[in-house]
Amino acid sequence: MRDAFMVGLVLAAVWFVEKCLTTPMVFRPIVVGPLVGLVLGDVKMGILCGATLETVFMGAIQVGSAVPPDPMIGAGVGTALAILSGGGPIVAFTLGFPIAIFGQSIKVVCFIIRSWYMGSACKYARNVELGKMQLLNWAGLFLQCAIYGLVGFSTVYFGASAVEGFINSIPASIMNGLNVAGGLLPAVGFALLVQPMMNKNNIIYFILGFICVAFLKLPAIGVTAFGIVLAYIIVFEKTGGNGGSGTVEAVSEKEHDDWEELFDE
Repeated sequence: MRDAFMVGLVLAAVWFVEKCLTTPMVFRPIVVGPLVGLVLGDVKMGILCGATLETVFMGAIQVGSAVPPDPMIGAGVGTALAILSGGGPIVAFTLGFPIAIFGQSIKVVCFIIRSWYMGSACKYARNVELGKMQLLNWAGLFLQCAIYGLVGFSTVYFGASAVEGFINSIPASIMNGLNVAGGLLPAVGFALLVQPMMNKNNIIYFILGFICVAFLKLPAIGVTAFGIVLAYIIVFEKTGGNGGSGTVEAVSEKEHDDWEELFDE
């Protein structure tokens, strides 16, 4: 009971620090593993398990709303089960990765729950109710910390076999639904990112990017490079290539107005 409680407390505390200090990357396995080893009395094994799992989850970086396997839950629970079972880093790897995939579904659920009070957050922002905005922000953080702590406690307390049995007992329809939700979240995140920037003047760039990807099959790097070149050309034309004096040569007034109307931000 004590070991399970300490592991859950570590996961909750790590996530709290991660968000309060604006993402210093303390949730990585290389940090979580030694912390779990410290509370369980085997720092050396915690370091070994953390380093091993860091190589596995090195590319598991959340970009926008794309949800990868959760490295914090995988490292915390995998390291704990490896230490408590007397195994080594191989045990942490064997158990950590499937638990991290389960943590991915947990994070999707957290995102869904957090989306429920976004309407209230927008209302408080419009009314400049800073106190309520702060309360809502802290409540969401504590809720997610509590969920992580509960997952860590439960998985360590009931053991790896119970975790595997629980995952297998989840109906396929629910797991498929969570997978679909996880696949849609990047699109939702991108839409939320574009929404405040989109207007009638710059929507042409969005359409151009869509054409490049959907029909010309250009990779993301190619579209990015094309966008950089296009932005440079537009700025160069606006300044007339003279360092920003604003003089544009050999362009009629009507053509200049049409160009500005199309490309002005």
